[in-house]
Amino acid sequence: MGIEALKIGFIGAGNMGGALAKAAAKTAAPANIMIADKFEDKAIALANELGAKFSDNVEIAEKCDFIFLGVKPQMMAEMLAEIKPCLAERSGYTLVSMMAGVKTEKICETLGFSAPIIRIMPNTAVEVGEGMVLYTANEAASDSAERDFLAFMAKAGEFEKLPEHLIDAGTAVSGCGPAYVYMFIEALADGGVKCGLPRATALKLAEQTLLGAAKLAKETGRHPEELKDAVCSPAGSTIEGCFALEKGGFRAATIGAVNAAYERTQGLGK
Repeated sequence: MGIEALKIGFIGAGNMGGALAKAAAKTAAPANIMIADKFEDKAIALANELGAKFSDNVEIAEKCDFIFLGVKPQMMAEMLAEIKPCLAERSGYTLVSMMAGVKTEKICETLGFSAPIIRIMPNTAVEVGEGMVLYTANEAASDSAERDFLAFMAKAGEFEKLPEHLIDAGTAVSGCGPAYVYMFIEALADGGVKCGLPRATALKLAEQTLLGAAKLAKETGRHPEELKDAVCSPAGSTIEGCFALEKGGFRAATIGAVNAAYERTQGLGK
């Protein structure tokens, strides 16, 4: 089936579900995208923006080839109970779960039958086409469904397939990581303000610095340590700043943040 013919439904139109729907609409036919949310106004507004169809959970379960599950883990049982009768009577669909910490096995156990599932963990940068989307697929998901998923979601950013047991660890880095990066941007800009820069200028410098540094690391493939050393002249300003970060526990705090997020994510699926 061509991408244009695929029917794609989003159950949950929050920040992440909405961003993924926008990415899908850049590749798939917007008229074949259905959007549902417990807050109907939100779903209607997004559907109108994309030229998609405002729908409900049951219609999406009945008609869509790909069904995105964008609800909170604690809402999973109620949502699956609503769409279970529809799914039990049909084939040819694939569930795409965004539920943090919830394993594909848990979804099938809740449904009471084996369903084809692609489990994903995107990050907020999908909104600008620069997301990092982790994914895994259970045995019931077909290779063709995986190919179609990657094709119609291509505008979301980059995709990395992981064994399911590593999804939570990856989530703690790329799923939660943007929040840490934004905190660093703000702190870097605050430092600039403390040194006399106007706020807007300090933010611009901080944002472009992170963007450029990440691009340099990614495109050259050079180790971050090598790139850091290239900036640090002997007895210079940069190494003095690095020393201040080390004294403040920068690395330990960052590692601790990733580990804390990992442990919390694992707890969400229980």
